[in-house]
Amino acid sequence: MREYNFYVYMLSSFKGVLYIGVSNNLQRRISEHKNELMEGFTKKYKCKKLIYYECYSDVRNAIAREKQLKNWSRSKKESLISKLNPSRADLSDEWK
Repeated sequence: MREYNFYVYMLSSFKGVLYIGVSNNLQRRISEHKNELMEGFTKKYKCKKLIYYECYSDVRNAIAREKQLKNWSRSKKESLISKLNPSRADLSDEWK
């Protein structure tokens, strides 16, 4: 069984602003975003809805994927999200 210790994730604001990040503890990191515990982009633009994530066992692969996604066009990101989460449901809702 493969263990996943790193995550690349996308958050969305109510207005549709996207944020892409990487973390070694997805649940904790999403909680930090939702509770606005850290200053920065996600707090400023209220990006709190987890709409997409991928799991990695190697941090280098996770960081490379994060950089790749950040360089994609908006339409390419939207297409990826739509394939795996067409309703754009908050994937962290089940963690409550």
